Amino acid sequence: MSVTSRYREAWEGFWREAPEEQGAVFWDAEPALTAGRHLALFEPYLADAGLPMVDLGCGNGTQTRFLADRFGRVVGADLSAAALDHARHADTAGQVAYRLLDAADKTEAEALHAELGDANIYMRGVLHQCEPDSRQPLADGLAMLLGERGRAFLCELSESAKPVLMGLAQSTAGPPPKLAPIFRHGLAPGEVPDASMPEHLHAAGLAVLATGELPLTTTEYTSDGTRIELPSKWYVAGRAA
Repeated sequence: MSVTSRYREAWEGFWREAPEEQGAVFWDAEPALTAGRHLALFEPYLADAGLPMVDLGCGNGTQTRFLADRFGRVVGADLSAAALDHARHADTAGQVAYRLLDAADKTEAEALHAELGDANIYMRGVLHQCEPDSRQPLADGLAMLLGERGRAFLCELSESAKPVLMGLAQSTAGPPPKLAPIFRHGLAPGEVPDASMPEHLHAAGLAVLATGELPLTTTEYTSDGTRIELPSKWYVAGRAA
């Protein structure tokens, strides 16, 4: 199955409205605090670092360009054409290939795997935003893209992030400026129960090779100047033996 038109349009609306400059989006933190930390955890588990690296849910491509400095072939894939417009515009060196992709659609995942072969995947904060019926199809699409040799790194908000987000959204001053558009466009972060993450991966035929906790750094700050970090879990997954 593919994602719903409502969900696709929510992301199109969000990215059409988003400013161009890096750091203007809530989760668009500098790579040294995001993908850089994640790669230190991911790289020891790469069975073949020469495989294409797919940034699945690449958004405006900040982390994708960081990955392209470190891997030979990097593909930024996203559901939103508007997000890819941002990513291409920022990629002045033309380091990355971009693909419009609904990874929850089996046919689209199969087509990209046919093009790339087995791939490694970096996915940050995608599954927790999905509508419930799309989560398992997305995990299945992830498995299709990995094939037999690929490895995936996933970082997703923990259940405990939701009360933090709700507290920010419901503060007397209103949600922080960079968080407000997420709620305004009907996107729902922090909706995946912690226990369901490995269940989705296992159901897709993947094994969890490593897991841990690492806060997701945002670009927003509290009124006292503290950078907002959200409780998150990370997973490395690959084809089950």
